[in-house]
Amino acid sequence: MSKLDAAFIEHQKQRLEDLRAQLIATGDAAGADESALQTAAGGEPQDEGDDGDRFAQQDADEALLSHNENRLGDINRALEKIADGTYGISDGNGEPIPRERLEAVPETRYTVEEMAERERLAQR
Repeated sequence: MSKLDAAFIEHQKQRLEDLRAQLIATGDAAGADESALQTAAGGEPQDEGDDGDRFAQQDADEALLSHNENRLGDINRALEKIADGTYGISDGNGEPIPRERLEAVPETRYTVEEMAERERLAQR
């Protein structure tokens, strides 16, 4: 069980709910923007430059969408952990996540050290 006080956990819950709402709104706006771009272009690029710009923007939008979907998953996981009383405990090693890390990244699932190791392994 985490040694975080109830007021801190309630504050984090509110932050997580606010972050979730922002990400969902951003995703809805991105979908509307994509639809508007397709309609404005009539489904056909104006010239090769427009086509390249459109593909570059589409790649950037897809990367942002993927990042936001991953973050939304982490936020939902953190809210589940609050509900079951395990918020602040690493999903990896079961150790407490420092309060400072939770303040900086409320949806974090791992300690700084675990996250660094996961990123290092992912680069292989």
